[in-house]
Amino acid sequence: MNEKENRSRTVPGALTLSVGHKDADLVGADDKALQAGLDYLHRLGGGTLEIRAGEYTMRNALYLRPGITIRGAGEDTVLKKTPSSCTPLDCDCDWYEAQVRVEDPSGFTPGCGIILRSTRDTRLEVIKDTVTKIDGQTLYLSRRMEKNAWLEDGATAATLFPILTAEWVDNVTVENLVLDGNRAQSDEIDGNYAGGVFIQHCDRHTYRNVVSRNYNGDGYSFQVCDDIRFEHCRSENNANLGFHPGSGSQRPIFTDCISRGNSQGIFFCWGVTDGLAENCDLSDNLDYGVTIGHRDTDNRIAHCTIERNHKVGLLFRQPLSEFRGAHRNLVEGCTICDNGFKAEGLGIQFLGETHDVVIRDNIFADSGQSQQKIGIQVSAEAEGTKISGNTFTGMEQEVVYLPTTENQSSLASGSS
Repeated sequence: MNEKENRSRTVPGALTLSVGHKDADLVGADDKALQAGLDYLHRLGGGTLEIRAGEYTMRNALYLRPGITIRGAGEDTVLKKTPSSCTPLDCDCDWYEAQVRVEDPSGFTPGCGIILRSTRDTRLEVIKDTVTKIDGQTLYLSRRMEKNAWLEDGATAATLFPILTAEWVDNVTVENLVLDGNRAQSDEIDGNYAGGVFIQHCDRHTYRNVVSRNYNGDGYSFQVCDDIRFEHCRSENNANLGFHPGSGSQRPIFTDCISRGNSQGIFFCWGVTDGLAENCDLSDNLDYGVTIGHRDTDNRIAHCTIERNHKVGLLFRQPLSEFRGAHRNLVEGCTICDNGFKAEGLGIQFLGETHDVVIRDNIFADSGQSQQKIGIQVSAEAEGTKISGNTFTGMEQEVVYLPTTENQSSLASGSS
């Protein structure tokens, strides 16, 4: 230490706290131990939670806190969801109540995550909370429900929840761990409400070397979140979307990520702008490698591998109007191969009014089994599409521009 250095020392140090099966600051192997560690650090203004190697039983989500880093021991740290249980409600519950009565409470325990679902006029109503107490058939919740759960709407209660979750929580880093959704023993849940990771109204999160697998829903879902980064993450064998940058999310970044065995690799939802997917492998998904749609503008897909996706490699979805189109997106330096073998065999497909898209310096190929028959199919309504510098190998057609309705009518009538 320099004895002449007399600068005021006002920055507090950040605590590192360990959780593990043994030989740790907090000894435990479930969500309660992990949450206790996070909340302890939150009281001190932040810090690092080290999760030692082992499998941790998740009966509820781990609720993230601001200014926290969560660090596992790589693939030896596994947070695994417990099997889900679902039962109908036994009586109506109104929005101002904080308890529900169910037909069968046997699948619930104090502290477990709970989701109440009902369908009102075709609209799904969802309430997410924690069970705090059980008395006979009555489950006590941590707060008032704020929505009705009525028998006439088919209301049910289930032990479904994200593995990591947050709302209105900024500045979080998660790295070096595995999230296992136990898909075979869990009911499906819509990615607008849950996922291996589910965050909403959160900014500046970084996920690094995180695996989200086997979730009966989305691997990673973030709604109305800005500046969310994924580095060397994997989303594998989830029932629905691999990565789901949700409505209104700005500047999402995916670098060196893998999304395989999901329904879609990356699904740009509504109004996602200025995003980047770079050096990612978005292959072997049951529907699409990437889809871009409703007001998803000014995004860049660069140097990605998009192969063997069952329906289309990269889909620009059908907008309901020109204003809602996926305009000004850039696809460059990607390898797009063997896609569409369960549909029309398309590498890239435009639907409807999708304008000013640039597709350049990509490799389009079929490996010889006539899976990807067409490199790029451009809709008649698309304007300003720029296609240049691409390489096409082994396909029946390189670029197909669909005719307008007027041209189709002229051809049918034999006029020129």
